[in-house]
Amino acid sequence: MAEQPTPRAIFDRAVAEGDRRLDQPTLELVSTSFIAGFTVVFGHVALGIVEAFTEPVFGHAARVAGALAFGLGVVFLVAGRTELFNENFSDPAAAAVERPGFSAAPALGRLWVGTLAFNLLGGCFMSLVFAVDGAIPPASTAVLRTTAVDIAGRTTAAWFARAVAGGTLVSLLSFLLVAVRSDGSRLALAYAVGFLLALGPFEHVVVSVIHVVLGALLGATVGLPTLAAMTAVVTAGNLVGGLGLVTVTHVTQAMGAGE
Repeated sequence: MAEQPTPRAIFDRAVAEGDRRLDQPTLELVSTSFIAGFTVVFGHVALGIVEAFTEPVFGHAARVAGALAFGLGVVFLVAGRTELFNENFSDPAAAAVERPGFSAAPALGRLWVGTLAFNLLGGCFMSLVFAVDGAIPPASTAVLRTTAVDIAGRTTAAWFARAVAGGTLVSLLSFLLVAVRSDGSRLALAYAVGFLLALGPFEHVVVSVIHVVLGALLGATVGLPTLAAMTAVVTAGNLVGGLGLVTVTHVTQAMGAGE
C-alpha cells in the first residue's frame, strides 16, 4: 500500500496548484471560468431528464437517480481542469499564505471575482440554449421548474445554512483532489461530491443560481429580487463554509504539522 501523504505534503501540493491558479493569464481565467459555467448546465439537464424518466417507476426515489446523473457535470469540471468558484478557495489560499504579507490579495480577488462572474455568465448562456422550445423533453422541463421554485422559495436562513454546508463540501473537494494522485481517484471524488451537492441539503452559488435561472427560462415564476437576494446569501454562506471551515483549518493543520 502506498504511503499516505502528510498534511504538510498535501499543503505543499496545494501551494503549487494555487500558484498556477493565482498566476494564470486573465484570458485563461476568463476562458476556464466560462467553460466551467456552461459545463455544469449539462449536469442540471441530466438531472432533469433522469429524474423525469425514473419518477413514474420509483416515485420520490427518482431524486436520487437525478443526483447521480448530476454528478457527471462535476466530473467534467475536474477532468477539464476548469475554474469553479468555491472549489478554487483552498489551493490559492494556501499559495497566498506562502507569499509575503498581503501581496497575494489582489490576485486572490481577481481569481475569485472573475471566476464567479464568468461561471454565472457561461451558465446563463448555456441555459438560454436549453431553454429553446423542444430542446429538453417536456417532463424534464417540469422537473427543472419545480426544483428552481423549491430553491428560490427557501428562507434566508435556509439558504445560508445550506450554503455553508455546500461551500464546505466543494472546498473539501479541492483539498481532496490534491491529497490523491491517480486520475481515477480524482474523478471518483468529483462524482461523489457532485452527487451529494445535487442530493442536498447543500447550496453552491453557481450551481444554485444557474438552476434557478434555467428553471425561470423554462417557465418557473422567480422574481429578480429573489434571485439577487439568493445569490448574495448563498455566496456569503459559501465563503463561510469554504474559507472558514475548510481552507483556514487545513492551512493551520499544515502549519501545525511542520515539515
